[in-house]
Amino acid sequence: MQNAILQMNNIHKRFHGVYALNGVHFDLRAGEVHALMGENGAGKSTLMKVLCGIHKRDEGEVILFDKEVNFSTIKESQDAGISMIHQELNMMNHLTVAQNIYIGREPMINGVYIDDKKMEKDAAELFKKIRVNIDPSAVLGTLTVGKQQMVEIAKAVSRNAKILVLDEPTAALTQLEVEELFKIMNDLKENGIGMIYISHRMDEINRISDRVTVMRDGEYVGTLITKDTTKDEIVKMMVGRVIYGDKKEESTVPADAETVLEVKNLNSGKEIRNVSFKLKRGEILGFSGLMGAGRTEVARAIYGADPKDSGEIFINGKKVDIKTPRNAVELGICYLSEDRKRYGLLLDKSVAENSVLSSLDNYIKLGWINEGAIEKDAKKENAKLKTKTPSIRQITKNLSGGNQQKVIVARWLLKNSDIFIFDEPTRGIDIGAKSEMYTLMEELASQGKSIIMISSELSEIQRLSDRVIVMCEGRITAELNIKDATQETIMKYATMREE
Repeated sequence: MQNAILQMNNIHKRFHGVYALNGVHFDLRAGEVHALMGENGAGKSTLMKVLCGIHKRDEGEVILFDKEVNFSTIKESQDAGISMIHQELNMMNHLTVAQNIYIGREPMINGVYIDDKKMEKDAAELFKKIRVNIDPSAVLGTLTVGKQQMVEIAKAVSRNAKILVLDEPTAALTQLEVEELFKIMNDLKENGIGMIYISHRMDEINRISDRVTVMRDGEYVGTLITKDTTKDEIVKMMVGRVIYGDKKEESTVPADAETVLEVKNLNSGKEIRNVSFKLKRGEILGFSGLMGAGRTEVARAIYGADPKDSGEIFINGKKVDIKTPRNAVELGICYLSEDRKRYGLLLDKSVAENSVLSSLDNYIKLGWINEGAIEKDAKKENAKLKTKTPSIRQITKNLSGGNQQKVIVARWLLKNSDIFIFDEPTRGIDIGAKSEMYTLMEELASQGKSIIMISSELSEIQRLSDRVIVMCEGRITAELNIKDATQETIMKYATMREE
């Protein structure tokens, strides 16, 4: 195989007799970015854990630099030249950048004292090598997620890694940080380092990868040369059908649709500055902008999660005073946070319990909780949403990201909410679940529900929105009809900083 530094042939892995991997093939060449794609549960992470020595394979062979290997620990794979950078970074925020890079391998003075000066000097040379400007003496926790990721890459380079596995590396990065990451990856390619790139973001795959391998249900589907294929081909291989829709060309909202929410001159600190807009019944109003533009802050201020300095909010023409999320919920507003695991769910509770969280009072009578009614109603709403769960009693943390999102939607449907605020609704969910979420939002709008959708994916904004609000540095810089909302136009206004 041409320049192959890694070959994984006929890999099988079973857990309790159930196949997680069934005859999977994968190879990596020196100096290439090879994307590994598939829906959640396709087996991507399991395959990489087999590679890195976290799981032992049941059958098959792993050939690294023309030699068969069988790693039992992560350290063995690292010593052999493989480093994996996880989506959730595993680092010590209270230590310095240099200390994080060389932890466990610190240079010593006379074998007794750690040589911090040498460690910082070596780290500075590393950053120079990969063309990154980071202070080695800075405390890691003070850096952005993007910079922390650069530190992880520097750490891998310091170990002389020849293979890098990057798992959803851009999930929490700004667009500028993504560009910086891609520059580093291109430099690493030139130095012969092979990279396995796991991502659900199709636009990134087209930009950064040389080849794409697709997995589905624990099996190998195929490998494609990226420049010779299309997004639809890749998606069809992933899910067995074409699910991406085209850009919406016209709003589906009648011109005379009533205004259900109006925000006037909303201000809050430096994050929100004089924001005004209207939301119509049955409308999906997209909020676009770069990270830090103030979109989430606007949503949280409307919802009462953060205080506002000034401004007015009207619901169905009536001025309301929303000071807490409870006020918002009682007025028919619900908020689906971008961080559903932290702010949206009780992960150790069941699907049923999470589904009725906001309407629990309806199931309590004379101090007794009607468990039967809870399970009946939760089952009914989740069945409508096609939530994939073996039981309504299933612990929510065991569901996929897309199905966790559906549980939250079920909660607000049981509360009979009219205004839905979706903040990054498809972050961290696979491409099949993403399509289902799109369909769900469109169905909610067709039922007369009104939606504010905050998204960093321009294709998502274009696919779903009836109108687009663009923000930059806490201000609304444009309000666009969907027919005028080209990616170029949106980005123009998203970068329209004040002089």
